[in-house]
Order: sequence, then structure tokens, then C-alpha cells
Amino acid sequence: MKRLTWPSWMPIDPYILALIATVGLAALLPARGAAADVASGASTAAVAFLFFLYGARLSTREAMDGLRHWRLHVTVLACTFVVFPLLGLAARGLVPVLLPQNLFEGLLFLTLVPSTIQSSIAFTSIARGNVPAAICAGSFSSLAGIVLTPLLAAGLLGNSGGGFSADSLVKIVLQLLVPFLAGQLLRRWVGGFITRHKKILGYVDRGSILLVVYTAFSEGMVQGIWHQVSAVRLAGLLVVEAVLLAIMLAVTWYGAKALGFNRADRVAIQFAGSKKSLASGLPMASVLFGAHASLAVLPLMLFHQMQLMVCAVIAKRRSRDTDDTASPEVTAPAEDRAEETRTAVGTATRSG
Repeated sequence: MKRLTWPSWMPIDPYILALIATVGLAALLPARGAAADVASGASTAAVAFLFFLYGARLSTREAMDGLRHWRLHVTVLACTFVVFPLLGLAARGLVPVLLPQNLFEGLLFLTLVPSTIQSSIAFTSIARGNVPAAICAGSFSSLAGIVLTPLLAAGLLGNSGGGFSADSLVKIVLQLLVPFLAGQLLRRWVGGFITRHKKILGYVDRGSILLVVYTAFSEGMVQGIWHQVSAVRLAGLLVVEAVLLAIMLAVTWYGAKALGFNRADRVAIQFAGSKKSLASGLPMASVLFGAHASLAVLPLMLFHQMQLMVCAVIAKRRSRDTDDTASPEVTAPAEDRAEETRTAVGTATRSG
């Protein structure tokens, strides 16, 4: 019997469906009372464990080796933490005509989170770009985001971002930075275990994120936040995010060309500089926004799936480039590239 596979024309990973199902569960059966306290405590522990794993996985040696290509990494960081936020601030002009204030705050928050790691690597590899640079760029962005995202949220969102305060800063340090640094310090001893059990820990990763989503959306349901958003407003948000993604894809590609980067580096810059991490953004939002986290992460969840679908198409087209500066690797047959693309999209979605 022929094994069932995910349709090639639908680059939507089942994990996205799991996220949607989790939101539906929170809408139908939100955690209340003692159950909400248990879910909140479990979510806090899950966030800390996630960032411990992030720290334990980040190779310090690879990061140091990547410093040789500092111009590329500065370019990616500028796209992620300067250009993106400026575009987010520009979207304020769409309030309240196209976006309500609460969705605008979520949109602005998505522009502040770091870039992805795995999806940047996957799509750069498919497009025959500079994969080592993509590894380092994504790692640097994630590391910088632990500090820059909360600071930018404090400066740009202020009290509207769930009441950013000294207490919020303490929570960020304890839940995000301390576990991350602990993972880095213990990497020498736990790195091998994590590598050997990568698949199992991947399920732990995804389960933790699902728990964070359930807790955030349960709080939103209890607070009645969802009554503030209509289908028309959500459609408007999708349009705005599509424009945002198109602008960043153009800026990273043509901007890198103007700065004199070769094709392989431009590919890495485009895929590392145009995306936002769901895996990093969700835990940060749960700390920064509290009961308002559900609306804060909704734009990020939508943008995450959109960027995967669009970048899968772009990476496949880039793999057929005949530019002399392209990687000298032998181009795989079309059906092999299609399968590789579907696999990369699935891996990228699961890792955020």
C-alpha cells in the first residue's frame, strides 16, 4: 500500500494544524481557576526549559568562527532589529482604519522578535547560499533577541505591551536569560545527550510551545479579549503582513546587492533577515504581555506560516539560478528539490 504523504502543493506542516487545534481547544475549554494556575506554572517552567535547550544547542565555537563574516551578521541584525521595527512603527498610520490598536501592538511586537535559525539554514541550503553564514546569523540573532527584544518592547510598546516594568525585566532575566546561560555553561556535558536525543527533545520543544499557546489563549478567552477582533480586521492584518514580508524580502535581497555581497551571501541575508521566530517570540510574549499575550502572538503565528510558504517558493526558484556566482554544487533533479523543500518547510515549522 502506498504511504500517504503531505500534498506537495500545500507547504503547511501538520504542526501548524496542531497550533490551530490548540487555539481551538483554548477557545472551547479555557483553563480557569486552579487549572489556570497549574497551566500558568507549567507554561513558565516550559519557557525556561525551552531557553535552556536553546543555550545548550548553540555552538559557541561556530559562533566565534562566524565573527569573521561580521559585515553579513551586522546586516542581518540591522534588518531584524532596525528595519523591521521601523516598518512596524510605520504601520501605526493604519490604526484604526485597517488595524485596531491591539492587533497593531501584536504586529509591532512581531517586528521586534529575533530571526529563525533552522528555517534560515534550511532555505539557504536549498537555494545554494552561504549555509555557515546562515547558521551564525540565525544564532547571533537569537542570542541578541534575548536582550534586544525586551528592551525594544519597553521602548516602543511601553505600558501597552502588558505593562513592561522592573518586574517584567526580572521575569525575563529569570525565565529567559538565566536558563539560556545555564544551557551554554552546561553544553560541554549535556551537548552530546541533546544531539543523541534530538528527535525526542524536538517533541518536547513543540509540546512546550503548544502549552504556552494554550495558556496564553486561555487567558485571552477568560479576559474576553477575542470579542475585540472581527474577521474583517483579521483579513486586514493578513494584507498588512503580506506587504511587510514582501518589503523585507526586497530590502534584504537588493539591499545586500547594493552593499556588495555576492550571491551566496545575499541568499543567507535574505532568508535570515526577512523572517521572525515563532519559537522565541511565543515565550517572550507570554512574559511581556501576560493575559494579553493571545492577541500579541496572533500576528506572529500568521506571519510565521506566511513566511514559510513564501520562502519555500523563493528558495526553490533560487536553486535554479544560473548565476556564475552561485554555489558550484550539482543541481538536484526537480523532484528531489521538491521533496527537499517540503522536508525543509516541515523542519523549519517545527523549530520555529
